[in-house]
Amino acid sequence: MTKQASLNGLLKKALLILCASPLMAIAQEWPTKPITFVVPFPAGGGTDAFARPLAAQLTKQMGKQIIIDNRGGAGGTLGASIAAKAAPDGYTFFVGAAHHAIAPAMYPNLDYDIEKSFVPIAMIANPPQVIVVNPKNVQVKDLKEFIALLKKYPGKFNYASAGNGSSHHLAGEQFKMLTKTFITHIPYRGAGPAMQDLIAGQVDIEFDGLGSSAPQIKNGAIVALAVASQKRAPGFPNVPTAAEAGLVGYEVSTWYGLFAPKGTPQPIIDKMTAEVLKAINNPELKSIWTNNGSDTPNLSGDAFAKFINADIKRWAVVAKASGAKLD
Repeated sequence: MTKQASLNGLLKKALLILCASPLMAIAQEWPTKPITFVVPFPAGGGTDAFARPLAAQLTKQMGKQIIIDNRGGAGGTLGASIAAKAAPDGYTFFVGAAHHAIAPAMYPNLDYDIEKSFVPIAMIANPPQVIVVNPKNVQVKDLKEFIALLKKYPGKFNYASAGNGSSHHLAGEQFKMLTKTFITHIPYRGAGPAMQDLIAGQVDIEFDGLGSSAPQIKNGAIVALAVASQKRAPGFPNVPTAAEAGLVGYEVSTWYGLFAPKGTPQPIIDKMTAEVLKAINNPELKSIWTNNGSDTPNLSGDAFAKFINADIKRWAVVAKASGAKLD
């Protein structure tokens, strides 16, 4: 190696150290003020059911307040758009969901890209979808009876969703396609408002993420007919899977994950990833997750990014096959 080549190598190393030092210093000092989690649905929905306990645990771990900022609308895409435009300084994060893997197939003019505008931190929960009904409006004992009732009275019943293009919407359309039934779709601005109207009897049915339905199932306000997963949900051993109840092939899981705006310094990404994985494995949170029908996932970084990419492609197929449209 020539003296010049050796000198060039030393200069490159020195430059890398100089460039890395400020970033390392940022990560060591971060956070120095409260952090905001943008939740793209109103309070009381499935995203909230996991985001708020996570925020509380991270506040304990990190010594800085995690603030939940609910920004509902347009099937979760409004909040995603706001978060995508936030300063990538480590003080704004986004709590995304399966809805954001569906959105590209339903909203052709999004002003953000879930894969390009964000850096995936980690999946935080993955409860299955559940078919729930108002027991006064829909008087059935099980899923088989429910499907027979829908076929007997096509168009009589309606179902609520968290909004156009949400996983609730696509789950409902997929159910209709598989059962050859017709139910009117009523989109809301989030699962929280939809659940309020289901309990009140303003709507009949909801294809919901188990996280937001769990408390109402347990207190008897609504009835769960089946979970759309391969196995029964944690904390709900008496609720059969759709396949067990006679509807083979109906599997719709939802997921929730934490993202950072693109450009957030990598050392902060790494530190937040470690904090989130530590938080969701905390015994207290694991118990809350079980009560909300979710396992504790183990998916972060590049592996989570690959999962999202595959989910976008999967939902595009479902959207096309079901003929789901914005109402």
